[in-house]
Amino acid sequence: MGLDYKKAGVDIDAGNQAVELIKNDVQSTFGPEVMTGLGGFGGLFKPDLSNYQNPVLVSGTDGVGTKLKLAFKLDLHNTIGIDLVAMSVNDILAQGAQPLFFLDYLAAGKLEPEKTAEIVKGIAAGCKQAGAALIGGETAEMAGFYQPGEYDLAGFAVGIVDQDQIITGAEIKEGDLVIGLKSDGLHSNGFTLARAALFDKAGFDYTAEVKGLEKNLGEELLRPTKIYVKTVLSLLEKYEIKGIAHITGGGLIENLPRILPEGLKAEIKKDSWQPQQIFELIQEAGEIAEKEMYRTFNMGIGMTLVIDKADKDEILKELEKMGEKACLIGEIKAGAADTSLEIK
Repeated sequence: MGLDYKKAGVDIDAGNQAVELIKNDVQSTFGPEVMTGLGGFGGLFKPDLSNYQNPVLVSGTDGVGTKLKLAFKLDLHNTIGIDLVAMSVNDILAQGAQPLFFLDYLAAGKLEPEKTAEIVKGIAAGCKQAGAALIGGETAEMAGFYQPGEYDLAGFAVGIVDQDQIITGAEIKEGDLVIGLKSDGLHSNGFTLARAALFDKAGFDYTAEVKGLEKNLGEELLRPTKIYVKTVLSLLEKYEIKGIAHITGGGLIENLPRILPEGLKAEIKKDSWQPQQIFELIQEAGEIAEKEMYRTFNMGIGMTLVIDKADKDEILKELEKMGEKACLIGEIKAGAADTSLEIK
């Protein structure tokens, strides 16, 4: 018998089955702006521009990184899609943008329709949290390219903001304050170091029960990235937020200075919040230096807001009303570029 595409490693029928399984989850993210269904060559989205004077589109793209290795090991795939959405929508939020729509890319050596459906269920859940429509995606079966049972994800977000409302950090001045919004754990950064410390060096089992953790070790590490969109957009309706930093790879040390004007630094007081137990466990397991921890992980702070000192009490009170765990973590001071952030 001659070869066909399925014998060569690509199952078109499995792809069609996957589309059927994800249809309801995808369509649950649609609002009236979405003008197409599944299966088109492009997603059509007609934004309502009536509330914008000079609208600007803001785009972002990211993946999940080696956190995927945990999903493979534990065979848990229903939340990893939230991470995918969060990494991009939190980034465009840092410029004040409201997410409009999201696109995803999923590639695997062999397509498993049920697993694909679990992944997309998480992506749809993340889109709902962000108020974005999941209007398009690509599922690629690439035989021989990935290890059995493994896949990769990429995501793309597009948002909108009025030009005069774009948050650049240019208005930040000495004396402004830094508020930290708590993370839900590692989010999606530093997993290469975390895995090396916990599993390679310390020899933990992926399902180990560890004192101080609410879940087993693997499930704790798989906690999805927190999406801050609704919280921050609600604040922006009432208060001036001068700068927003999404604390991802590079931690506070590298991300917060990205929004500071020249001649200013942030002084962060590390005793103003308590990092989750998982960070201490990783540090001890790998005998990792404190500075390395702060430049690799978010250390319990997933997003920072730079505000005017006069607004501190009202903003903290508003965040508490919204159920957000937040605290004052630092202050903006004069400083040279090579000391743009100090953690004391």
